[in-house]
Amino acid sequence: MAKIFWVEDQSHWIDKFKDILLQSDLDGNKNEIEIYKYSEAARQQISLTPQDQGPDIALLDANMNGNDQAGFQVSTALLKKWPELPIIFFSEHSGTGIEKDALAVHQVTDFIAKHQNNIEEVLCWRLRAALRQKAVRGQIGASIESNILSSGDLRMDLDSWEVYWDGVKLMNPDNPKRPLAPTPRKILRCLVERSPRPVTTAQIAECMDVDPDTYSSATYRQHIKTLRRAFDVVYDGPSSFVEVCKDGQGIVNGGEQGSYAWVKIS
Repeated sequence: MAKIFWVEDQSHWIDKFKDILLQSDLDGNKNEIEIYKYSEAARQQISLTPQDQGPDIALLDANMNGNDQAGFQVSTALLKKWPELPIIFFSEHSGTGIEKDALAVHQVTDFIAKHQNNIEEVLCWRLRAALRQKAVRGQIGASIESNILSSGDLRMDLDSWEVYWDGVKLMNPDNPKRPLAPTPRKILRCLVERSPRPVTTAQIAECMDVDPDTYSSATYRQHIKTLRRAFDVVYDGPSSFVEVCKDGQGIVNGGEQGSYAWVKIS
């Protein structure tokens, strides 16, 4: 069961999405939703909820009752009590300073604009992706300390998204003066966070918040090739990084066609 903590001050949004969220398959079980229309009520409930009975995910409006800080007040209270809780802002204020502050300052997992095409589908698969990442994060060989994701000699700065292997920064393999492109870095983060489980094309699309129906396995494969070549440039071992991958470590082909996995290099 996915327990959703939802704070939204406008009734028409609640009426539009409540049944959708209740009926959506987010984790294979029925969902439960706690809805609050005021940030004060939400924060009071947070303080009263036992530590071990917290929500699985929070869905917050940004501006409530004319207060631009209302959503941040709730997210701060949630993260103070449950630091690992995924928080998604669901707002009409995308593309503003509110979105920037949510992602850059307040450790929010995601920010979804209410006014967009197929919003019902977008909301559900973004919630599903956040829940899956939360579930996997505590079960894998990778670890997150402060703002650093690590696995063996791999380090990723989650603030800057820069990737290092054995202390050397990964760069664009076609132009060593330029950094590795954002998409391969996002794919690598998803693979490491879900290691050693293989990640399919549809799953990587969800992880990157793109439409799974339009993201192709050929595109995924091309980004994997770019990543392997970027590692190859800095990899210092008896064989190349590509050869290491063929031997079942690093970025390996998954059991399902069109899937890949990160296997920690021993």
